[in-house]
Amino acid sequence: MARSALVTGATGQDGSYLMELLLKKGYEVYGLVRRLSVPNIGNIQHILEDVTLLDGDLIDQSSLNAAVRESHPDEIYSLAAQSFVATSFVQPVLTGEITGLGVVRLLEALRAYAPEARFYQASSSEMFGRVDREPQDETTPFHPRSPYGVAKVYAYWACVNYREAHGLSISNGILFNHESARRGLEFLTRKVSQGVARIHAGLAKTISLGNLDAKRDWGYAPEFVDLMWRILQHKEPDDFVGATGEAHSVREFVAEAFRLVGISNWEKHVTIDEKNIRPSEVYNLRGDASKAKRVLGWEPKTRFKDLVRIMVEAEIGSLEDTRPAKGVPSG
Repeated sequence: MARSALVTGATGQDGSYLMELLLKKGYEVYGLVRRLSVPNIGNIQHILEDVTLLDGDLIDQSSLNAAVRESHPDEIYSLAAQSFVATSFVQPVLTGEITGLGVVRLLEALRAYAPEARFYQASSSEMFGRVDREPQDETTPFHPRSPYGVAKVYAYWACVNYREAHGLSISNGILFNHESARRGLEFLTRKVSQGVARIHAGLAKTISLGNLDAKRDWGYAPEFVDLMWRILQHKEPDDFVGATGEAHSVREFVAEAFRLVGISNWEKHVTIDEKNIRPSEVYNLRGDASKAKRVLGWEPKTRFKDLVRIMVEAEIGSLEDTRPAKGVPSG
């Protein structure tokens, strides 16, 4: 009998890649989605016939209970969140309600209706925040610098508590930034890759950014969802860092993206807007995933420049696909 998996945040970057992976491994896949007036299913359009979508919301306990009851999951992947750091400063209460308490609601549904299931929580490198050591691993203290990071820390410790107090199989994946062409437009890397492609195509002249000196450990999303799956295959629940071990600044990401389209004087195409600068910045995140390599046999393969190339080329290809063919009226 095929194993069953319930994925929250099903329409996002990670949810879409994860569901693809689970389908390839023969799972019966259920995806939890919020009901919207305009469905946001672009990332999963190609697998809609192969998965079962369930309506639900992390604010609504009854919908989570119903989703767990209906899916009878062997594995639950908790990926849904209010995940935009900038938004968390503007809407801190909502962020705490969804990204923090929403996980506890899902844990309650697990405890009541699927106590034998294995549970994965999408923790974040943003929990480390103001770091006192580098690189960061599973033993590094948390010092979050945003309401989003604070909510993720709450969810992390809730998962540890439910694991210890109730004997549930709950694991945290403390994943550093992982990107792809499916990233939301609100995220920095997608904002840059799309902006560079549009400038290259003559459709725009500038990109509005914030702090160019912040450094991040950027990996490739499809490889990181493989780590999520591996974490739940481990015989004992545990917590793992997922990272490339390399840190690159926003400035480096921008320069590399422009270099790929033949623009060397990229500074004239970038404007700095105060609204894009966080009230409290996280300057240097670089992860140590040696535990994941040693215990799970996982390590990332896509390096920084390859990641930037993948994203920029995808944006250029997308623009070309949407252009009307020559000789065909656009209106």
